Amino acid sequence: MVLIDRNKVDSMPDILVSDLTKVYEGSEKGSCIKALNGLSFNVESGEFLTIIGPSGCGKTTLLYILDGLEKPTTGTVQIGGEDVKEPREDVGLVFQEVDRTLFPWRRVLGNVEFPIEVRKRSSPQLSEKERREVALKYIRLVGLEGFENKYPYELSGGMRQRVAIARVLAYDPRVLLMDEPFVNLDAQTRLILQNELLRLWMLTKKTVIFVTHDIEEAIILGRRMLVLTARPGAVKDTFPIAFPYPREYSLRVSPEFNHLKLSVSRLVQEEVDRSGNLGGTSIE
Repeated sequence: MVLIDRNKVDSMPDILVSDLTKVYEGSEKGSCIKALNGLSFNVESGEFLTIIGPSGCGKTTLLYILDGLEKPTTGTVQIGGEDVKEPREDVGLVFQEVDRTLFPWRRVLGNVEFPIEVRKRSSPQLSEKERREVALKYIRLVGLEGFENKYPYELSGGMRQRVAIARVLAYDPRVLLMDEPFVNLDAQTRLILQNELLRLWMLTKKTVIFVTHDIEEAIILGRRMLVLTARPGAVKDTFPIAFPYPREYSLRVSPEFNHLKLSVSRLVQEEVDRSGNLGGTSIE
């Protein structure tokens, strides 16, 4: 098998985020909470971007805006040169709480088939046989062949997360957004799924934005990493991650890996310390 070094991808940006700000109404009359503040960055087609930052810095809000589930207060988001104004079929979002997104009354096959069934009229409509073939393809791709007729409650946490990933991939989005998808898994399962995700990425060439609190995870997965400030979130720094793919577990003990991990850890800790001295989160 030929291994592709995804660090060498050279193409036009697939995602453009420009001066993005998001403000929510506060619980008290006349108050508001600024989640994002002037956030700007771009993502190349086929790039794997990881995002890390302190809790509450607006990472999930950013993904919801990219997916069209939330609207920005100011600023713009473009995917494929088009403004994001509503949920798009070419963007897939994998949530942290997978049990809230899988249908417990549907078997694995039915869960993966679902997004193909509800495609908009503008999308190619597939027959029942064609939908099943597509769903089975992605079930095999995530390593769940033989579990097609199981219900979610019959699967482990890691297997349910694989179903969620297969379901998103089944309708072939150009962009894959992932909101801490492995945070609730045990350490061993997490390592396995990190490797599986990289394998799938190299096969499908999707543009991926992956949010995490785990600095090691951000480094082992990403081609590039954004570090966000404490709320309101803005770009504090950007790190290219030059380690070639595939990335072996032994990379984690290399001096280069740990030097990068230490640099990012210091920046995140600065923001954690700063957020403790902000004197509140509301602005009048």
